[in-house]
Amino acid sequence: MACGFRRSIACQLSKVLDLPPESLIKSISAVPVSKKEEVADFQLSVDSLLENNNDRLRQDIQVQATRLAEKLKCDTVVSEISTGQGTVNFKINRELLTKTVLQQVMEDGSKYGLKSELFSGLPPKKVVVEFSSPNVAKRFHVGHLRSTIIGNFIANLKEALGHQVTRINYLGDWGMQFGLLGTGFQLFGYEEKLQSNPLQHLFERLGVHFDEYSGESFYREKSQEVLQLLDSKGLLQKTIKGTAVVDLSRNGDPSICTVRRSDGTSLYATRDLAAAIDRMDKYNFDTMIYVTDKGQKRHFQQVFQILQMMGYDWAERCRHVPFGVVQGMKTRRGDVTFLEDVLNEIQLRMLQNMAFTKTTRELESPRETAERVGLAALIIQDFRGLLLSDYQFSWDRALQSRGDTGVFLQYTHARLHSLEETFGCGYLNDFNPACLQEPQSVLILQHLLRFDEVLYRSSQDLQPRHIVSYLLTLSHLAAVAHKTLHVKDSPPEVAGARLHLFRAVRSVLASGMKLLGITPVCRM
Repeated sequence: MACGFRRSIACQLSKVLDLPPESLIKSISAVPVSKKEEVADFQLSVDSLLENNNDRLRQDIQVQATRLAEKLKCDTVVSEISTGQGTVNFKINRELLTKTVLQQVMEDGSKYGLKSELFSGLPPKKVVVEFSSPNVAKRFHVGHLRSTIIGNFIANLKEALGHQVTRINYLGDWGMQFGLLGTGFQLFGYEEKLQSNPLQHLFERLGVHFDEYSGESFYREKSQEVLQLLDSKGLLQKTIKGTAVVDLSRNGDPSICTVRRSDGTSLYATRDLAAAIDRMDKYNFDTMIYVTDKGQKRHFQQVFQILQMMGYDWAERCRHVPFGVVQGMKTRRGDVTFLEDVLNEIQLRMLQNMAFTKTTRELESPRETAERVGLAALIIQDFRGLLLSDYQFSWDRALQSRGDTGVFLQYTHARLHSLEETFGCGYLNDFNPACLQEPQSVLILQHLLRFDEVLYRSSQDLQPRHIVSYLLTLSHLAAVAHKTLHVKDSPPEVAGARLHLFRAVRSVLASGMKLLGITPVCRM
């Protein structure tokens, strides 16, 4: 990706450096756009080539960059080569950049950025993602919102990259509250219970689905099998109080993990061990990801350690993605505790905000639009920082129509969709790249080049903030361009080229929003 430009540069570098192009591709990065100055399109960090060399060479990075640049030549792809602070910079032929990027966006559609050479050589894998995981015997807490939207994002991203993803909702149903509901609560009962709950409503707005609903009680018998297996391996130790524990000190961890109560019943850890073993038997996964709050970090560390002690080498394929606490989420009636309060507040506040907009009166279903825009606002505010961080929630900040918010993303998408509807029919057959050489056009094209790198970063650390930051910048660039690159009353050739540019922006914006779990609106 980066439309083949990265590979073209790598091929030229490989001849000079006597290295295979594949080893250079990830060292060549698209340059972030700058409002202050025109920047090159790609840069090579010379330091990355010297990782295995000595300190003397490292001290001479700038000289190395200059010498390398002098050995390279411009060609039909690269129009200018320069050096920066320890970098060699490459500027792409402007008309080629324009034509190639826009054609690639249109051809790839929702797959733009995902076909990149950055992802080449990565085989499809079997991925299990456990997320949401509420207690079906209790009202749904706002904490389940974070687990749901984060897990949904991770599953979306893995699926987009071609992996076979199994989404599991592991329902908490153990203990006194569940006992009061009766013991015959089978899978149909889970789904029946969810249907009448606000979390299920959230799943249908967000487009969240699960391939498997299972619960702690499902592993009642299997937990006893795990305890027998631990005992047979000499890992189970009985305490004076009658409980059974696993000593983790042999793994360098000076703690113990209780796996059975004194009355013989299993614990959370035992049931998670049973569930992990069962899932490996069922799905033979390459990776299993648990999305829960950071308070469970220690729990999962112990579960993974015990699996390894039991001889399950695949325990290293298990990963916990922890998230922080949302603080200050209040409605006009006070502190928010339950999910239905959040959903109601979203709709109420967005409807009030939209009431002042002329186009709202023309909407077929203003409540549905309000909810989608409001959920976008929640998701963007949640995803802007590190998932592990606690953050202070603000309704006013989240629902601003300008600034770095989900409302702004939805507004940008709706405005660009309207532009296509108004002018698109007669213009979108072909375009002249020479009509898109204004600074505002070039900035957008340069930013579109970076989408694959952003997706790659998120795929590595499972943090949505990279995509959020990218989409917000794209929306701000589009807002400036919309004011200056007029379609109406422009010559047909110019209008057509600009419509192609705006359509490419909307396409990438929509793709990125969907990965985050946001349903783009076409009117608001």
